[in-house]
Amino acid sequence: MKRVLWYLIAGSRGGTNRARIIEALHDRPYNINQLSLELDLDYKTIQHHIKVLEDHNILVNSGDEKKYGKMIFLSNRMEENYPIFIEILSKMKK
Repeated sequence: MKRVLWYLIAGSRGGTNRARIIEALHDRPYNINQLSLELDLDYKTIQHHIKVLEDHNILVNSGDEKKYGKMIFLSNRMEENYPIFIEILSKMKK
């Protein structure tokens, strides 16, 4: 998990936005539109990053993939490894 998070957050374009999404979802679930408003990012940008994070088992959604308004959550795996995410963020800020 540590390597995956390093790649997704620190090692690729868009890592900053992915980190912001993970931080927001750690506080509470959102749908894509709510995240777009909360983070002041374009809907399509959020949608892209959500797909990347879901593909790496960082996020899960509340059901039908095609359904508008589906709620997005951190996966259990991500919740368990959240301290690693915080460690990566702190090292990036140095």
